[in-house]
Amino acid sequence: MTSALLPTYARAPLAFERGEGAWLVAESGERYLDFGAGIAVNALGHAHPHLVEALTSQAQKLWHTSNLFQIPEGERLGQRLVDASFADVAFFCNSGAEANEAAIKIARKYHAAAGQPERYRIVTFEGAFHGRTLATLAAGGQQKYIEGFGPKVDGFDQVPFGDHEALLAAIGPETAALMIEPIQGEGGIRSVPPQCLRGLRALCDERGLLLIMDEVQTGVGRTGQLFAHEWAGMAPDILSAAKGIGGGFPLGVCLATREAARGMTAGSHGTTFGGNPLAMAVGNAVLDVVLAEGFLDHVQRIGLVLKQRLAGLKDRYPDIFEDVRGAGLLIGLKLRVPNTDFVAAARAEHLLLIPAGDNVARLLPPLIVTEAEVGAAIERLEAAASRFASGMRRAAE
Repeated sequence: MTSALLPTYARAPLAFERGEGAWLVAESGERYLDFGAGIAVNALGHAHPHLVEALTSQAQKLWHTSNLFQIPEGERLGQRLVDASFADVAFFCNSGAEANEAAIKIARKYHAAAGQPERYRIVTFEGAFHGRTLATLAAGGQQKYIEGFGPKVDGFDQVPFGDHEALLAAIGPETAALMIEPIQGEGGIRSVPPQCLRGLRALCDERGLLLIMDEVQTGVGRTGQLFAHEWAGMAPDILSAAKGIGGGFPLGVCLATREAARGMTAGSHGTTFGGNPLAMAVGNAVLDVVLAEGFLDHVQRIGLVLKQRLAGLKDRYPDIFEDVRGAGLLIGLKLRVPNTDFVAAARAEHLLLIPAGDNVARLLPPLIVTEAEVGAAIERLEAAASRFASGMRRAAE
């Protein structure tokens, strides 16, 4: 049957009807261990009771008023994020791409307000992914996403990942900011070393640039800190977050220092649905859990267990696995076999993974995952790897 949906997704032939914690149940009744979490979105798993209660309670009261009026739960969520981070102000939206659009506008407007409107260009890094709008596609710079959509939005200069000399050469009198993911998610779980993040901070201070941190995938506890840049002991001027902050409900936020956001006056930016009462209720419920004492310690501990177990798997199957990357519960398996084939093999073992660039399979379990569930995932990965190894031996005979 022909689908009425625009064919922009290569969907797996699988549909789910319910979920609980780290598990999804298909229409057939089969249970799948979800180590994709909706691409790092379902930070607290499926049907978390605190999130369900918060959404249900708010839905019975008020859904939408628009930003023409005050939204108390938004004020509360913004203050909690500010109190827990480097930031002074927050702007709520609906997605990571929107959060990055806000970050780009804030950086450009900062220099315009300072009397330097010519400083509008932003240096980004090859392999990055910042969203699917025309501007965020240009920021990411990946040709496979840009091709066919007309002229690339001006104002972005990509440099090779980890190339300090190219970075220095790209900075000129029109440069407004640097924009980087502390760990590239779509780009293959490639981490920026802490000393490099500190170096970028120093470089921005020296050149009068703003530093934008894209933490859409790494933020809200995913690496074992509220935000991944905290591991480096530094702070950006502007930060985008989404995915996990809504625990499955559409929510994004752009955080900034008051100085960086000084050009953003009334009417300079806006959104119809961003910061709506439903999203704000869920966002506050997510923070209730993530900021609770011991929760981030749990993420760090379980992340270490997962990484150690994956290292053992790599050693047992060196023809399948090349490397284990990442931090906390943002882990990448660099593969020697096609990652899409391996993700399909894992799915056949009822384990859900997410492919990424650089031939990587991502493991993004909900942050509430247990050690027993990590063990179950390793067993299923081993079964998938064993199937691959057997096939490779037969092909060699």
